[in-house]
Amino acid sequence: MFVKFIFSKQQIDKYFQAAERDLFLAANKEPEIKFQFSYNSLLKLAQAVCAKQNLRVKARTGHHMVLFDKCAELLDDRKIAAVAQAMRDKRNRDLYDGGTIITIKEAETYYIFIKDLVKRVKSYLNSRLIK
Repeated sequence: MFVKFIFSKQQIDKYFQAAERDLFLAANKEPEIKFQFSYNSLLKLAQAVCAKQNLRVKARTGHHMVLFDKCAELLDDRKIAAVAQAMRDKRNRDLYDGGTIITIKEAETYYIFIKDLVKRVKSYLNSRLIK
């Protein structure tokens, strides 16, 4: 589901900056807003990590999960895929099943996880490593 694509440093930086911007917006007190922008940030972080490896995901059914799985593989952390799957499931239930409740605690837990992930991704992007 990936194609080889040579990303410029500026393109990769744009993904990362967009992820940081979404995380900033996720600092909101409303759990639904915190959750949605945290998920968006996670998605853009995964895009940045894959772009660092010259991988562009094709827009197909399930492409978010493939993107998250590849990010987890590249960062050698399966927890990323597990958290992403839980968030994606929650998001999909909210979108396609008529809504769901996002608790304050749940939204905060995801937000903190992604806040820490931003630091790891920044370090990864600044490395010269291409697998």
